[in-house]
Amino acid sequence: QVQLEESGGGSVQAGGSLTLSCAASGSILRSNTMGWYRQAPGKQRELVADYSSSGVTSVAGSVKGRFTISRDNAKNTVNLQMTNLRPEDTAVYYCKIRFGVFPVYWGQGTQVTVSS
Repeated sequence: QVQLEESGGGSVQAGGSLTLSCAASGSILRSNTMGWYRQAPGKQRELVADYSSSGVTSVAGSVKGRFTISRDNAKNTVNLQMTNLRPEDTAVYYCKIRFGVFPVYWGQGTQVTVSS
């Protein structure tokens, strides 16, 4: 089993910054991909950014240039630095880890609210 602990959500004004952190514990295989997804009210969950243990990253176009993902393979952590936040970034942000295609584990989610 794998557990994901998220932290760092909150409320900010447009243009502000937040950093989300996620730490994985349990049976962590060396080859994995950790990342962040988000789900706004009434919308589907979508990829924000992810980062494989081999160094491959994927970043959604809507956040490219504003959000930066980083990870520490030794500590099994992944961070999402969010800058120049916009009201449309408001969502519940979920940490995810996957080993190949499956299995997949999700964090409990952390709320990010950006006010105009």
